[in-house]
Amino acid sequence: MASLNDLRNGLVIRLDDVIYTVTDCQHVKPGKGGAFARTKLKRLTDGAVIDRTFRSSENIETVRVEGRDMQFMYNDGDLLHFMDNETFEQHALSTDLIGDGMKFLKEGETITVKVDGDTPITVGLPTFVALKIVETDPGLRGDTVSGGSKPAKLETGGVVQVPLFVENGTVIKVDTRTGTYVERV
Repeated sequence: MASLNDLRNGLVIRLDDVIYTVTDCQHVKPGKGGAFARTKLKRLTDGAVIDRTFRSSENIETVRVEGRDMQFMYNDGDLLHFMDNETFEQHALSTDLIGDGMKFLKEGETITVKVDGDTPITVGLPTFVALKIVETDPGLRGDTVSGGSKPAKLETGGVVQVPLFVENGTVIKVDTRTGTYVERV
């Protein structure tokens, strides 16, 4: 348990059986009445942000979140199978934990899984991944001035917009946060 004075940015707390991280915290000590803290809390499971005010009399349950590096092995439809890089144990996690990041996850990729005890909370992809283009339309010769883009299917099944000069078989760097092309590798 933590008190009002322990609230700070980056603290992970449990509120109504939901795990949040504190993204913004302002301690207020008015002339009249008790102190309080205005916070912005980000839900770890889906990233939703809420505003919450804590009074000095409230106790806050803190959560110890641990990050474990795991290697993605395979996908069997509803579950993703990972191997813990330290203990070599295999874990099956729901595809809901990774969401849209599935289109950038390839076999053998090392990711970070945040866990509360033994319960996985979120799956964190690397910021940039190198993926091979398996299908895209050929670029039109002389159409480089417009700076246009075309869709390209990646080896993982995801689709990103790439410049016209990029061809099949090219390995590109993709930003997993935005799902956009960064550069050729």
